[in-house]
Amino acid sequence: MIKQWYQSSATAPAGGLDIVRVGVALIILMHPLHGYSHIQNIPLFGEYLSSLGYPFGLALAWAVLILQTLSSVALIANRFVVPACLTHMVIICFGIIHVHAQYGWYVVGPGSGGMEWGFILMSSLAGVLWAYWPRQQR
Repeated sequence: MIKQWYQSSATAPAGGLDIVRVGVALIILMHPLHGYSHIQNIPLFGEYLSSLGYPFGLALAWAVLILQTLSSVALIANRFVVPACLTHMVIICFGIIHVHAQYGWYVVGPGSGGMEWGFILMSSLAGVLWAYWPRQQR
């Protein structure tokens, strides 16, 4: 059996997927929790969103925090997984576009502040989304 480790197929894919689903949710949940604990910065986030041309910057900033919180809790609770993944993916895409892409690829090492971490989160969320996406029974 040990000699066959390189040929094995997944024996517990659901358990591995649960680890990814909950782990990503906890990582993302840190963003709104930080926002709630530094509430004085939320208007600054709103001003930043307005400076990018988005209407109602402050309301949008609050919406992002609340949606990240609700989506993370939903993923942890294993409820509304598809809409939670889609919500997180949209928010992360906007973060990559407006913040991280300008710093290149690397988060640390050859660069800093880049988009590699967002890409890892997006890939993980895409895997969870794919696994939970409703399919027709045949």
